[in-house]
Amino acid sequence: MKTSQMKPSRLVMALLAAGAIGGAGATAVVGGVSMAATAPAASAPFSAANPSTPSNFAQITRDYGPAVVNISVSGTRKVSASEGDPFAQFFGQFPGGRGQMPSREVPMRGEGSGFIVSNDGIILTNAHVVQDAKEVTVKLTDRREFKAKVLGSDPQTDVAVIKIDAKNLPVVKVGDVNQLQVGEWVLAIGSPYGLENTATAGIVSAKGRSLPDDTSVPFIQTDVAVNPGNSGGPLFNDRGEVVGINSQIYSRTGGFQGLSFSIPIDVAYKIKDQILEHGKVQHARLGVTVQEVNQDLADSFKLDSPSGALVSAVEKGSAAAKAGLQPGDVVRQIDGKTIVSSGDLASTITLASPGEKIKLDIWRNGAHKELVATLGSIPADKTQASAGDQEVQRGQLGLALRPLSPQEQQAAGTEGLLIERSIGPAAKAGIEPGDVLLSLNGVPVHNVGQVKEALSKAGKTVALLVQRGEDKIFVPVQIG
Repeated sequence: MKTSQMKPSRLVMALLAAGAIGGAGATAVVGGVSMAATAPAASAPFSAANPSTPSNFAQITRDYGPAVVNISVSGTRKVSASEGDPFAQFFGQFPGGRGQMPSREVPMRGEGSGFIVSNDGIILTNAHVVQDAKEVTVKLTDRREFKAKVLGSDPQTDVAVIKIDAKNLPVVKVGDVNQLQVGEWVLAIGSPYGLENTATAGIVSAKGRSLPDDTSVPFIQTDVAVNPGNSGGPLFNDRGEVVGINSQIYSRTGGFQGLSFSIPIDVAYKIKDQILEHGKVQHARLGVTVQEVNQDLADSFKLDSPSGALVSAVEKGSAAAKAGLQPGDVVRQIDGKTIVSSGDLASTITLASPGEKIKLDIWRNGAHKELVATLGSIPADKTQASAGDQEVQRGQLGLALRPLSPQEQQAAGTEGLLIERSIGPAAKAGIEPGDVLLSLNGVPVHNVGQVKEALSKAGKTVALLVQRGEDKIFVPVQIG
């Protein structure tokens, strides 16, 4: 499942892995180094009964800090032979130029964090920490070092399980993410910039956060200082229970700027259990492309609020197709759980299992409808043209349309109307010449007459389903 956007806006902040430091044999440090958080005054009791003040993080660090480990990795990665060559940008585009040279392998070193979840040496960390690693070394707080084996990793959720040959190790206590509330105090322990056993603290800023190109995980957002090297380390609640794995940050500089994101521990444990039991991870698949519902789309579909996941495409033969889902449906609930954003749908499916049946509460044609879908699994690898343009001017929509030719239909893999010109409201909404118009307010259109008929029944905003390349998306257009 993916969330598509017609014109994704450029992020002003880079989304970074909070983990592996280093590249081709070198480590670069950007910005200042976060220091350990000061423990609350002794007068603050270690109790969740006093939520207005921080808990005794010093005690949590003493009790569970020994279960947090430093992870060092080494290996090689492939790079283009022209990487680092200042002339590559000039010659790479020509056949036989420098850009056509074969790739080469360069040394790779990195550092991250992890935490022990079983006293026989099972450790959780991020998948990106151990990616491409040929050797993984785990260092405990008592300074003992062990070579670790990667039992499995899941890039989709960025969770990995590694193991060291040791017994009677300290372990963390796992908490209930569902009980975690926005505003609660949380503590991170890890190895920012390789500085082992560093503790930093803050509060939960948001829950269920979806990130660009990463909608499978309902991230916990915090303002805890997390930097490169913290990846894979635990996020504790104020009772000393692990509620997340520190994974990503938003930053303009590469260092902490107040936005940190952690993988909920229930997601991580689901992945861990699959790896330990089966040696691999299977993810459920619904088979839809979804997008956010903004106010204009909500008005177009006569929704009471701009919430839910709007289905813009349904994969043929998928669980969604078999259940009867259609483009234009808005998923409002899954098994009674409210779907506020498109990311909620993706993360809910991530926590489900292939073969599981789910009940979908959808909004279609101005009414509620219930469907039942049996989830599939993600693979282990993933009319004749008229003479002249026809303008659709009602309400100054601003489109010049014509039916697709048979050859164009075959190339696009769909039926619809080719948009040959886009001006006014349509252009302002982001619709471009070459896009294919598939439906208007959920009604499929194959000729201009159908478009005009649908427009005659529309309000001041219409939702156009358009296809650009292989992507489909609903675009709200204000015509009133």
